Amino acid sequence: MFKQFIPFFFIIVALQGCYVNKALIYQTAGIYDYKIFKNNVVETLQPIPIPRSVYYNQKEYPATLLPMLQELKTTAFMVIKDDSIRYEKYWNEGSDSTLSNSFSMAKSIVSLLIGFAIQDGYIKSIDQYVCEYLPDFEDGCKKHVRIRDLLTMSSGLAWNESYLNPFGSTAKAYYGRNLYKQMTKLKVVQAPGFNFRYLSANTQLLGLILTKTTGKTLSQYLSEKLWKPLGAEHNALWSLDRKGGYEKAYCCFNATARDYAKIGILGLHEGKWNGSQLLFSDYLKQSFSPASNLSDYAGNCVDFYGFQWWILNYKNMKINMACGLYGQYIIMVPQKNMVIVRLGHKTSKEYRGHFNADVYSYIEAALSIVE
Repeated sequence: MFKQFIPFFFIIVALQGCYVNKALIYQTAGIYDYKIFKNNVVETLQPIPIPRSVYYNQKEYPATLLPMLQELKTTAFMVIKDDSIRYEKYWNEGSDSTLSNSFSMAKSIVSLLIGFAIQDGYIKSIDQYVCEYLPDFEDGCKKHVRIRDLLTMSSGLAWNESYLNPFGSTAKAYYGRNLYKQMTKLKVVQAPGFNFRYLSANTQLLGLILTKTTGKTLSQYLSEKLWKPLGAEHNALWSLDRKGGYEKAYCCFNATARDYAKIGILGLHEGKWNGSQLLFSDYLKQSFSPASNLSDYAGNCVDFYGFQWWILNYKNMKINMACGLYGQYIIMVPQKNMVIVRLGHKTSKEYRGHFNADVYSYIEAALSIVE
């Protein structure tokens, strides 16, 4: 029986394409996968370090919470309080210059770029239809999908978000070589604008819209609108589907912990940086507001997601977050004027509500450090 199965298996692999071979070879995504992909450089101009607090590293990470941090192979943990570094530490192979995969934190970065594209006049409104910018996305029900539906994960597209299936949609997007074709061939299976379904395809389509409207790669536009104005300390990398191809907008942005922290500081101040309003605050306020008109998987009103940003209500604090596959976090706590960044190889398998349990541990640790 097993001998009969082997040729059948290889026929399936051959039909699926070379991306399955890559998925089977690498088996799982990693935080340094930029080394196996082609990348665009997101250039900085004049690096400006985040200042250190006078209390820099005077408090240790809480001993009671340290085992989880270590067990999950954390590489970086930072706490920014009042726009200065209160705590910063690196483990394993991490350092202040180590580039690490954002995974789905990239979705929140793409949301910022949509805001800039509206501000710059490239996009008129988030209520425009996707097909107005991507003509290949207009057949059937797809013509009813709006940019808003992509931002709020309510497009109704047919997509398998599984990260373990080498034959699935996400594996094809991660290891495949033609994101444009994959995205524009998708079908709509639910009426858009009603149901929250977390799909990486939504963000990838936003990335394609940005490239089409601005005439620039995502990396070029991000460099212009954020990386240079923020004075990022290091160039970043954004992985591509192939040489000269499209950025993997839904993931695969690679930067340092300090530069991720700068994104958090910008969000914390609703688009203002060093006294200048880089991105209009109204867009960020919408981004950090739950898409409560939508129903979640259980039929409840969505109170945990905005425009590609996660929203957590914890201890009477409204917390906005960018979240990645293995516990990559940019956590903004406006009531404490605090930003938390955590990078690492693993996340907790336990869930509390919509979130992996480790995020609560990081918030508690940061609160202890700044008290």
